[in-house]
Amino acid sequence: MRSEKEYRDLVSRSLEPQLRSLGSIPEKLLEAMLYSLTAGGKRLRPVLLLAACEMAGGDLEDALPYACAIEMIHTYSLIHDDLPGMDNDDLRRGKPTNHRVFGEGMAILAGDGLLNASMEIMMRAGLQRNDMLGVRAAEILARHAGVTGMIAGQTADIISEGLPPEKDLVSYIHTHKTSDLIQAPVEMGMTLAGCEPWQIEAGRKYGYHLGIAFQIVDDLLDVTGDAAVMGKNTGMDENKMTWVALRGIEGAREDAAEHVRLAAEALRDLPWDTGFLENIARENLIRIN
Repeated sequence: MRSEKEYRDLVSRSLEPQLRSLGSIPEKLLEAMLYSLTAGGKRLRPVLLLAACEMAGGDLEDALPYACAIEMIHTYSLIHDDLPGMDNDDLRRGKPTNHRVFGEGMAILAGDGLLNASMEIMMRAGLQRNDMLGVRAAEILARHAGVTGMIAGQTADIISEGLPPEKDLVSYIHTHKTSDLIQAPVEMGMTLAGCEPWQIEAGRKYGYHLGIAFQIVDDLLDVTGDAAVMGKNTGMDENKMTWVALRGIEGAREDAAEHVRLAAEALRDLPWDTGFLENIARENLIRIN
């Protein structure tokens, strides 16, 4: 197993070449896509995919296009989240948001471009394999990012704005808006490695609990975090369905810790060294951005 930095650096070096490999992209569109795609960030999702794949004995090079694809999906979602019609934010990863630099129309197209590029990259990678594992991995991402996954969570988030917090609804939003796209890379990495269904299910449970904990910590940081350190504005969730609104600061901290415990527990029966994934879950509790 490599270090988190090694996985992150591998993805960061590969994102632009993967995008350019698709052919001649209009210059302004490519500039807008790369502006957000190469802006840094934790690269949590592609790191999870590569680590899960390598942990289970899979080939890292075969998994890399899929890792880049999920980072493209995540970046497109951030570009669109920041638009005036959604969160109307002007700061992301310490830089002006995409639409503040390129305009709303180009920001929409940049997000659309990254979404479609991710699918094309995965389909091309899948066609080079002699099995169906690449297709299965692509389906996992499309489903978790789609209308029953991330987009469903975003929809619930928008239509519930301003309503009093309600447990089932907050859980639904957190499960789909955030956790779905953290479950996906673990499932994808283990699928690409040829794991058994019960092993992939254990990875999915890990991703589910890590994703819920991750969003709870995000909710906490929106209240307690430092915008200069986080690289994005705080206080943006005031009228939204958040875990802090539901449970308060201390209750949210307790629940985040419990989900981290459950994430580690989900890995207990896997026949490999799961220490890397467990550490990622534990570190989530003390992150500051």
